[in-house]
Amino acid sequence: MSVRAQLFAASLSALSLLTATGALAQQGGLDPAKLGLNANENLRALAGSSNTAMVFDNRYEGIKGTPYAIPRWLPAKLALTSNIPVASVLLKYDVYKQRLLIRDPSRPDSLLLDANKVTGFALTDPSAPDVATGQPRVRQFRRFAEAPVATQKAEFVEVLYEGKYSLLRRYAKEMEKADYKGAYSTDQRFDELTDKSIYYLRSPEGAVAPVKLNLKALQAAAPSLAPALKAEGSKRPLKTAEDAASLLRAAEGQ
Repeated sequence: MSVRAQLFAASLSALSLLTATGALAQQGGLDPAKLGLNANENLRALAGSSNTAMVFDNRYEGIKGTPYAIPRWLPAKLALTSNIPVASVLLKYDVYKQRLLIRDPSRPDSLLLDANKVTGFALTDPSAPDVATGQPRVRQFRRFAEAPVATQKAEFVEVLYEGKYSLLRRYAKEMEKADYKGAYSTDQRFDELTDKSIYYLRSPEGAVAPVKLNLKALQAAAPSLAPALKAEGSKRPLKTAEDAASLLRAAEGQ
């Protein structure tokens, strides 16, 4: 007998049993409690011999952090490989997946830009006014052509200062996966994108080296500016990337 025929015969047998039980209950006055017990047993029989239960784990809480260099839609002017001028757009730079997203204000969704045709872009950021002019800060991004790692040459870096020396910021994001399963888990119930940005100082010769944002590190990376950096460093704080850019500008007399 085929498997299909066996299943059909088993279904008929179970159905006959349920029908006969119902008829006997009507004729012989079976105890309703026993009838209910038999019905439950018949239902378990239809489920087969498997004891597998479906378990739903609702502990996962999603992703924290942002994949974007700046998590806001900002007006952007694009520089294209074709040098064709284009209208200003609203843009986000997805660092984690290395994508450029643009948005039409008249539409709720975003569009993926062909980044291969873009050499750079300038973001106007009203939330960060320029210290010198008081106007909304313009944040310049370009390809990291001089990157020490070949695979990073296609990425975009923010130019924080550009003179004889240049201060660059390479944005990077790292995903820390949720860890809440198993006896030795940390009970972290969410994935988290954390910022792993690196700052680079570009020399007049075009070489780049990673640099920490403190006076001693800047002096070591730019030895020709060391005396001027020391003198200017005594006049101003050095806590942020903007402070470092301002210090380099002053040291170079710009």
